[in-house]
Amino acid sequence: MENNHILRDELHQIALFAALDEQQLASILKSSKAISLAAKKILFEKGAPAEHFYLLKSGQIKLYCLSAEGDEKVIEIINPSETFAEAIMFMPKHNYPINAEAIKDSELYSFEMKQFREILENSKETCFRLLGTMGRQLHRKITDIDNLTLHNATYRLVVYLIEQLPEGAMALSSIHLGATKSIIASRLSIKPETFSRILLRMSKQGLIEVHGNDITLLNVNGLRELL
Repeated sequence: MENNHILRDELHQIALFAALDEQQLASILKSSKAISLAAKKILFEKGAPAEHFYLLKSGQIKLYCLSAEGDEKVIEIINPSETFAEAIMFMPKHNYPINAEAIKDSELYSFEMKQFREILENSKETCFRLLGTMGRQLHRKITDIDNLTLHNATYRLVVYLIEQLPEGAMALSSIHLGATKSIIASRLSIKPETFSRILLRMSKQGLIEVHGNDITLLNVNGLRELL
């Protein structure tokens, strides 16, 4: 693969690959492939054989499933420098459990699950380092589940907005929603009309200003008080 030395530097910063030593990383790089995916193109579908996991270089990917009625539920929005589908290599059945589609034009790297598993089977030390990494990711997922199941829609939206802020921001901080409001609403398990009503209500309260996908948080402390 071209520019392997550039990709190697990138992988050192990614939690999943930080568990690997230089020799293991070089082995993974040999079979890695660059993928270009246009907006709205499918990367994989639910039930398809899972042979690769991915690292997003640029763009945005949504992971989603469809209800029996055909309604789309967004499970996760993948942003640059994030990996996805890697957990499947530890499952009994190696099939993708959800769908993956590009929200916008995206550049990705694919990696072979089989090769990564072989590295882990040959190194107990690497397994323990990876367990630490996955434990931290699990903790974040549990927090997501708590937010989705234990709190109301306003709470979930406020948490999401605050999470987009740079550290230490207090007021008049502008954020740009990287995905459409309907996708974000689905990710937060909020109906689109409810999502819009909450934004309107917070605007009337003087907490935010909304201009399309750009939102100015006028009163961050006031938003935190809603929590």
